[in-house]
Amino acid sequence: MKRMIILTVALTVLAGCNTWRGFGQDVEKAGEAIQKSTK
Repeated sequence: MKRMIILTVALTVLAGCNTWRGFGQDVEKAGEAIQKSTK
């Protein structure tokens, strides 16, 4: 039972990291597009 809880928490944390990384990449691409459009 303890192993299942630890596994669930670990998977949730890893999924959260991937989600935030993807969000950061999207924001970075949007910023680059804005910079290119102002030149």
